[in-house]
Amino acid sequence: MTTATTGSARAQGVVGTAHTRVEGRDKVTGAARYAGEIPFADLAHGWLVLSTVARGRIRTIDTGPVLALPGVLAVLHHGNAPRVETDYIGLLGMPPDPTAAVFQNDRVPHAGWPVALVVAETSEQAREAAEALVVAYDREAHDTELATGHPGAHPAGGVMPGETAKGDLAAGLAASAVVVDEEYTTPEEHHSMMEPHAATARWDGGRLEVVDSNQGTTWVQTELASMFSLDASAVRVRSEHIGGGFGSKGLRAHQVAAVMAATHLQRPVRVVMTRRQMFSLAGYRSPTVQRVRLGADTDGRLRALEHCSLNQTSTVYEFVEPGAGVARVMYDAPAHRTVNEVVPLDVPSPTFMRAPGEAPGSFAIESALDELAVRCGVDPIELRLRNEPETGPVSGLPFSSRNLDACFREGARRFGWAERDPRPGVRRDGRWLLGTGTAAASFQAGAGPSTALVTAEADGTFTVRIAAADLGTGARTALTLVAADALEVTPERVRVRIGDSDFGPAMIAGGSMGTRSWAWAITAAAAELRERLALGADIPADGITVRSDTTEALGRLAQKERHSFGAQFAEVAVDTATGEVRVRRMLGIFAAGRIVNPLTARNQLVGGMIWGISMALHEEAVRDRGSGALYAPDLAGYHVATHADVGDIQADWVEDPDPDDPVGIKGVGEIGIVGAAAAVANAVRHATGVRHRHLPIRPDRVLAAGVRPAGGDADA
Repeated sequence: MTTATTGSARAQGVVGTAHTRVEGRDKVTGAARYAGEIPFADLAHGWLVLSTVARGRIRTIDTGPVLALPGVLAVLHHGNAPRVETDYIGLLGMPPDPTAAVFQNDRVPHAGWPVALVVAETSEQAREAAEALVVAYDREAHDTELATGHPGAHPAGGVMPGETAKGDLAAGLAASAVVVDEEYTTPEEHHSMMEPHAATARWDGGRLEVVDSNQGTTWVQTELASMFSLDASAVRVRSEHIGGGFGSKGLRAHQVAAVMAATHLQRPVRVVMTRRQMFSLAGYRSPTVQRVRLGADTDGRLRALEHCSLNQTSTVYEFVEPGAGVARVMYDAPAHRTVNEVVPLDVPSPTFMRAPGEAPGSFAIESALDELAVRCGVDPIELRLRNEPETGPVSGLPFSSRNLDACFREGARRFGWAERDPRPGVRRDGRWLLGTGTAAASFQAGAGPSTALVTAEADGTFTVRIAAADLGTGARTALTLVAADALEVTPERVRVRIGDSDFGPAMIAGGSMGTRSWAWAITAAAAELRERLALGADIPADGITVRSDTTEALGRLAQKERHSFGAQFAEVAVDTATGEVRVRRMLGIFAAGRIVNPLTARNQLVGGMIWGISMALHEEAVRDRGSGALYAPDLAGYHVATHADVGDIQADWVEDPDPDDPVGIKGVGEIGIVGAAAAVANAVRHATGVRHRHLPIRPDRVLAAGVRPAGGDADA
């Protein structure tokens, strides 16, 4: 036995200092493997077959010829697949999307619905057989078009109340000297992360093991256990290295299909989604139609605010993209109303996507605020600061901190906002019209219950085990720094193991709550371990382990309104001959709690801002009315921002530690995209004099709208 000490190893803490990723060498050398690359003995491969009709019933599935093909082991479909349970509430407090409960009946609710799984000895054999499978359908008329006034539209709650209201909206608008009443739209958008969804399922000694790419092993474990009527202890889910998720990597059809096939064949089965299948099965951000009405005095102070957002959902699952939610935090008015509505259509189910609600919602409300500033003749930053609320506009709760004014003032200084001529269309650089715009950003700063295991090893090192997920955000590295400070040792003495449901329940990587939730649990366990070691406890060969659970400790967070905030700035150049829009530079200044690792935090913020450029100018999935399917569902037809589209982008932050968090963390994963598209759109208006209320701002739309230089303000 040895006795370990946790002090005197270094002079100061490491949280807040820049560190390269602890797994960086493994990733660049190929030692780190994604879920679809991990070898298994006797591995079989499954290939999903998706419907080619948008609505109807499966009439027949001709499995005979396919089963006779080389290497084919099985074809699972609604006629022979195991029955699964869907009447339960999952880890996130929501029922499962029936899209994941594959092969349960003959109904087809949208194009790209899973109708069969072909399993073969090799992936190539499975694909060939799947493409040869003949499925006949009875087609029915379908509806895939989102529009205001749809008879099926209705308010819906989701993760927040569907509607909030206070004051007399009609009276507030009538008493206002200036009124903005406009409609804004955002298109269907897709996650398109680097690593496709992949899962391998096998039975080992009566226990189900799933090796997966997901945003929370506990999340997938509990969902699979519920769906297959298993005890949670009989399911183990591992997810070590993940190539992005953005909200889509929860329970999906591929994991369930893999478990079914592994059960049927009693051997490991891997199912990997193709890029095209992901456009149907991995979820997406719903298109939105948003109406914003603002009423204000001549100085821009709000008297009335209404934000209504409509999104589509599938006919089998209700998912709300809460675009109106951002107005419940950002701006107050004596008369204040927000509502989120959904309309069921014959389309795949939407899901969470980076800053769900805030990303599209901020485009609408921040564009409307810019319109109000123009009509009032007030600087856009000053107008926002004049409408800073003292407490939560809807909740009435005090803010834990709200340093939005500091973000705007520091951003304006660094961006050179004071030199801006507010008149549109007066700056030129050759054939380019130049403009600048700004927008505010906010995102919730919550935390979820988590457990952590911290072990003092006999060799003087420490091992942290927690069912966290590193989507590429640098979570492993951040947690290493947090643990090192909590244990008062150097990072080199800490090993962080993540991505295994056997480590106990933990919050998912989502909602910008991952690092905050996990760090809280690690800090609590480390504190107890230090107390035990301070008493001179001897460390046996297998170490001393302390387990924490933060469920009870998180209760105090509900007493305040907790958000990260930010100010986005953009400069664009618009070619009036071609309609091309170039974002020359962007600056984001954020108040996002204590920054654990500046290197990876800046990476996350800049990544979000780049996505904002992509959202403003490029991303748009379009459905064919005739087939109900997407045009070109791949990365050739779905455009995202590339290197050539990205200019000088900088992100920084102001001091903003959360006083009620043991580390001071809030979260940086999603705040970077919020407001970014609005800042670009507002800059385009400043460059051209034309307001674009419909994303993306494509060259054809710029050309059709024209320009109104040297004054004026037209609509597109």
